[in-house]
Amino acid sequence: MDETNEVLRKAPLFEALDEEGAAALRASVSEVRLGRGQTLFSEGDEGDRLYVILSGKVKLTRAAVDGRENLLSVLGPSEMFGELSLFDPRPRTASAIAVTDAVLAGLGHDDLRPFIAQQPQVSLQLLKALASRLRRTNDVMSDLVFTDVPGRVAGQLLDLADRFGKEGEDGLHVHHDLTQEELAQLVGASRETVNKALAEFALRGWLRIEAKAVVLLDVERMRRRAR
Repeated sequence: MDETNEVLRKAPLFEALDEEGAAALRASVSEVRLGRGQTLFSEGDEGDRLYVILSGKVKLTRAAVDGRENLLSVLGPSEMFGELSLFDPRPRTASAIAVTDAVLAGLGHDDLRPFIAQQPQVSLQLLKALASRLRRTNDVMSDLVFTDVPGRVAGQLLDLADRFGKEGEDGLHVHHDLTQEELAQLVGASRETVNKALAEFALRGWLRIEAKAVVLLDVERMRRRAR
C-alpha cells in the first residue's frame, strides 16, 4: 500500500494535495488489473473515468480508416490518462491497451467532480496535465514535418529513456517493451526505416539493441542527432 500511495502522489491529480486531501481522493480509487495485450477501453467508448498507472505500461492508440494503428504514446507508473472526458464528455478519442501486465488506479468522474468543487487546485493540475499533453502533441507534429526519421527515432528513444531508463555500468538501459512495429508507429515511419536508423546508431556505437529494449551508450550524440 505504501508503494501504491507513493506512485499516486507523483501523479498530476494528487501532487498538489496535502496528505488529508490525497487520502480523501484515494478512498474513491478502484484498482484495475490488465494482462499484456488486454484492452482497457476502445476509441469511441463512453468515457466515465480517468486512470493512473501504478505499475506496467499502457499504450494509447488510434485506428485509421484502413485499419492501420497509430501509436500516440506509451505511459508508465504515475502517468495519467483518460482525463479529457472529464472536461469534454464525448466518446473516447483513443484506445488504451496494456503493453505489459499493468495495475491501474481508476477514478470515476462522478466521484471526482464534487472533489474538484472543494479542491480547486485539482482542476489546475488537471488543466496543467492537458496543456502539457497539447504541447507534446505540437512537438510531435513539428517533428513529423521538420525532422527526418533518424532524428525522430533518437528523440523518441530519449523520451522513453527519461521515463523508463535506468543507469547501468555499461549505459542507460531503456526497457520500452515495444515491438519493432510499435516503435515504428510511435516514430511515425515504416518499420524498415526505423530499423535502419537503429542499426546505424548501433554501428556508430551510440546504442546497443536488445529485445524490446536499447542501451544508450552515448546519450549526448543521441541528443545532437535528435536536434
